[in-house]
Amino acid sequence: PRPARFAWPVEAEAMDVLMAAIVAALLAQVSDRTPWAVAALGDRYDEKGAVIAGVALALAFGNAVGVVGGILVAPMLSPNAQGLLLALAMLSGGVAGFWPSKPAKARRWRLGPFGSSLVAVGVLGFGDRTQFITAAFATQATTPAFAGIGATIGSLAVTVPATLLGERGLRKLPTTALRLGAATVLTLAGAVQALSALRLI
Repeated sequence: PRPARFAWPVEAEAMDVLMAAIVAALLAQVSDRTPWAVAALGDRYDEKGAVIAGVALALAFGNAVGVVGGILVAPMLSPNAQGLLLALAMLSGGVAGFWPSKPAKARRWRLGPFGSSLVAVGVLGFGDRTQFITAAFATQATTPAFAGIGATIGSLAVTVPATLLGERGLRKLPTTALRLGAATVLTLAGAVQALSALRLI
């Protein structure tokens, strides 16, 4: 039988997966603890470029792990199950965003700006909602690497400004409204994905 088409179909081209992963990761990161951790790192170190480089590498590695997980799981799942996994990933990320996360404080490792950023974000990102979403996209993608690339870009779209703004600058933003808005969009997208995977719409 012909596979069902979901909100992001199994046959999605690389650019479709890339853009979907960018948006989903951006929404997930808005309500996550990671921006607060990198903001603290940005305040601590003057070498903002080194901090951003460490953050970028940690995010890329974490999302690569998610891609590998998705590749390993994909053969075990039917197309509909893959769609439901993606729905679950988005719903869990969206629902979690309705509750404020306790701001993460980066520990004072004596590793310099790059090393401290790499370790701090690597620890925070292991098993988080963005990595779950990346793995779910990878199960559906014809080119799974684009799920990791997109998730990394989306995450950097949040963490780079947070690094440059610092904690004081981040607090000046309407973070509660942004968090709730991102959580709502991600939850609704997950609900639509679930209905599509179940062939109800």
